Amino acid sequence: MQHVVITGGNRGIGLSLVKQYLAKGCKVTVVCRTMSAELADLDVTVHSGIDFSQTEQLQQVAQQFSNDSVDILINNAGIFSNETLNELDLTRIQAQFQVDALAPLVLSHAMLPALRKGSKIAMITSRMGSISDNGSGAYYGYRMAKAALNAASVSLSLDLASQHIYVGIYHPGFVKTQMVGFAGDISPDEAARRLVERISELSADNSGQFFHSNGDALPW
Repeated sequence: MQHVVITGGNRGIGLSLVKQYLAKGCKVTVVCRTMSAELADLDVTVHSGIDFSQTEQLQQVAQQFSNDSVDILINNAGIFSNETLNELDLTRIQAQFQVDALAPLVLSHAMLPALRKGSKIAMITSRMGSISDNGSGAYYGYRMAKAALNAASVSLSLDLASQHIYVGIYHPGFVKTQMVGFAGDISPDEAARRLVERISELSADNSGQFFHSNGDALPW
């Protein structure tokens, strides 16, 4: 039985990922800030009350996992806001860096003893982190944080190659979640279904590459 660890699995894409991996017969553990009623009804282990801006909390939760016990780590938790030149809120920009870029790296590093040969780390990022794909500007904190996450993920894929641990970098699509006010063109369930497919395809051959959940390669 595969053991899948999902951050931010209390709602949205994360909750849909939890349900789909449970349906596949996997053992699922969720790390999140707030428990939701829907998550509480599922047969999963939950570490809630985790502040993803606090490095020490991430390191402490990683210690709850025994060595070689995790097959897939999905770094899905994130925050989002829009900063423009007229409203350049540095506090919000820094918060997005901490949660969207640093937290996935910190947790992945702290979880390495729990990963085994053939394990996978999935980074749920955004095509808004693509520099060449930026045609509209603004969103300074989110764009910068996701670009930083993409860069860190590529380095991680190279550094872990010798351990046969693979790193996937995935844009879920424009998904109807609370984060974007339920705008979007696909449901969380559809995004999760696609992501599960992409993660199943993750291997040494495509580790460190940047993909849309529909399978298209994305530019940096």
